[in-house]
Amino acid sequence: MEKNILVIYYTQTGQLGQIVDNFIQPLAHAPGITIEKVAVELKNEHVFPWTSDRFFDTMPESVLGIPAELKAFTLKRTAYDLIIFAYQPWYLSPSIPATSILQNSSVQAVMKNTPVITLIGARNMWLNAQEKIKKILKSIDAQLVGNIALIDKHNNHLSAVSILYWMLSGKKERYLSVFPKPGVSDQDIQSASVFGKTVLEYLNKNDWNGLQNTLIAQKAVEIKPNLMFIEQRAGRLFSIWANLIITKQNRKPWVTGFKYYLLIALFIVAPIVVGVNEILFKPFLKKQINKKKQHYQGLN
Repeated sequence: MEKNILVIYYTQTGQLGQIVDNFIQPLAHAPGITIEKVAVELKNEHVFPWTSDRFFDTMPESVLGIPAELKAFTLKRTAYDLIIFAYQPWYLSPSIPATSILQNSSVQAVMKNTPVITLIGARNMWLNAQEKIKKILKSIDAQLVGNIALIDKHNNHLSAVSILYWMLSGKKERYLSVFPKPGVSDQDIQSASVFGKTVLEYLNKNDWNGLQNTLIAQKAVEIKPNLMFIEQRAGRLFSIWANLIITKQNRKPWVTGFKYYLLIALFIVAPIVVGVNEILFKPFLKKQINKKKQHYQGLN
């Protein structure tokens, strides 16, 4: 019996497109499977590379889930056996294009009562974004059956410098020949096919039970406690800034204030807070940390 899969995503730099292509490779070569791949575009596309002002100005809409208008696209079918939704987090939330896709009525219609797998391409913090995606999928009666998160595995501060260099210069290369190459590593992108092969096995069984546990065993959703600790606190602060900035008629000075706050918090405050947490709290909170890790790795 033929299986029909929809793969829908937005990519600006091309990285998520590469992740998608490698992930679906085993599915695309399997007999009896038809894949419809839709790369969505914004009607008013963000110019890449970014300027510093535009880059930080996207924070409020990202955090508050305010969509942008998409270019018209058509889905070939009214129902699919599986939907793969690939997205990027922006400011610890689903990117504006990701939110826009999930608020599209055609996408919501085909996702209803349909198995959905989320495929994330991120710097290293995706937990808050996925929690928001879970809520959206639940609200439209989609069935989240799996999640894979590919991240930049370098040191948090080094990768932050690298990603800013990439976003503001358009060059995916080692900044000053010292910092690591930004983004998800080429090896991890190519290895995404391993997860696609796993998905194929469960698709052929017509049973998604156990898929996420298998993906976790394959290290498809690794969670670092220190980053989890930072993200939980930063998410609340981003929400405060977003709700403040969105009310301002002249938001530029407020966005500039947020930019410098973020840089100070990332490079000065966060290391101190993480250090204190490591020494004073983490040794006594192992059970709570493991429980939270299991929640973020899961689908509920």
